[in-house]
Amino acid sequence: MSEQEHINPDDYANDHRVSFLVGEWKKMSQAEKDASELMEVDPGMKELAEKELQDIETQKDALVQQIEKIVGNPNEREWPNEIVIEVRAGVGGEEASLFAEELASMYLRYADARGWSSKKLDESRAALGGYKEAQFEIKGQDVYRTLQYETGVHRVQRVPATEKAGRIHTSTATVAILPIYKRIKIEINPGDIEMETSRSGGAGGQNVNKVETAVRLIHKPTGLDVRCTSERSQAQNKEKAMYLLLSRLQQRKDEEEARKRADDRSAQVGSGDRSEKIRTYNFPQDRVTDHRVKESWSNIEGIMTGRIQPILNALAAAEWGDVEAVD
Repeated sequence: MSEQEHINPDDYANDHRVSFLVGEWKKMSQAEKDASELMEVDPGMKELAEKELQDIETQKDALVQQIEKIVGNPNEREWPNEIVIEVRAGVGGEEASLFAEELASMYLRYADARGWSSKKLDESRAALGGYKEAQFEIKGQDVYRTLQYETGVHRVQRVPATEKAGRIHTSTATVAILPIYKRIKIEINPGDIEMETSRSGGAGGQNVNKVETAVRLIHKPTGLDVRCTSERSQAQNKEKAMYLLLSRLQQRKDEEEARKRADDRSAQVGSGDRSEKIRTYNFPQDRVTDHRVKESWSNIEGIMTGRIQPILNALAAAEWGDVEAVD
């Protein structure tokens, strides 16, 4: 089907369900224009430019078909293309902090391999290294749909570098995948929010260290709090923190609804409860086991460098049945 027979994606630029896809389509359109101009300016590049134009047309058609599928179905579920991934050290002291940082690195490497963008929002480091807690923003097509089942307790079994007797220790870290919705159904009474400011510290110039740009928001009725230090101004950090707080409140509501529906779903992988033990990383046996699907994978070193797609495919298949696997 030619592009002329499709809808015009520009008409849906403000539709939150497909805005990311429309943005990608616009990038492809600009690349198409650049290739056409190159062919006119340099006839010697005609063959190469024609090949590129064919590839671009294929990609644009695929994007338009995705947009049509979503806008043509009013009941199509919204899959946010932006998340915040939070990792926290659990039981196990310093080893838990080191494991938390390794998990964060695993997800960030996977995101990089998928072509997603990532940005650190905040971190709290342990005395001997690793994360007590850290939050990262990740943006990209299907990011929440892909990583939604990573929420829960991750357990590691290995001999710590500081263990002289060679004994295997068990430690844990908690992962939370927080979808950032462009439209939030939650409303907050401004009087229920308490704000604290502090110096961000770290890299970013003298201004960052001297001015209180870091913002912490506390939602008093629930006790939920968020902190943002990634931006250079207090106003920007406050805006991002508010967005994050709203999304966390929305997530709490969604988790409660998911737990209520869980008994009626035979394919339920998990309710998204961050207290649920979901996976064990056993280094001595070179094995990663996901307890929900009761499957194991070898090459733990490769998995820790971000090669987690087979695990994600297995979880998606268990939840939704046969799905198109990502290589």
